[in-house]
Amino acid sequence: QVELVESGGGLVQPGGSLRLSCVASGSAFVFHSMGWYRQAPGEQRELVATINRIGKTTHADSVKGRYTSSRDDAKNTASLRRTSLKAADPALYYCNAVSDYPWGEYWGQGTQVTVSS
Repeated sequence: QVELVESGGGLVQPGGSLRLSCVASGSAFVFHSMGWYRQAPGEQRELVATINRIGKTTHADSVKGRYTSSRDDAKNTASLRRTSLKAADPALYYCNAVSDYPWGEYWGQGTQVTVSS
């Protein structure tokens, strides 16, 4: 059974940095894509960025340039980083992974990022 576990969330002061990590276990294959979504309070879950297995990044226009994402296929991990967090940035961040053979989509439990002075 595939499991995704996020880490790195917590309280961040305005202007601070966010750095998250996701570790996938229970899989012997390279994911078709792996990346991140976020969900603000009362809002729907939205794409931040995902990276496919050939290294192409897909991200939402609204977050373009705000985040840096990466993946390490050898370790089945993904990371997300952003600096200069603002008041609109607090959200739950979810790790996401998609496999092709067999097909499947997996989600982490989410890690909370709170921006406060």
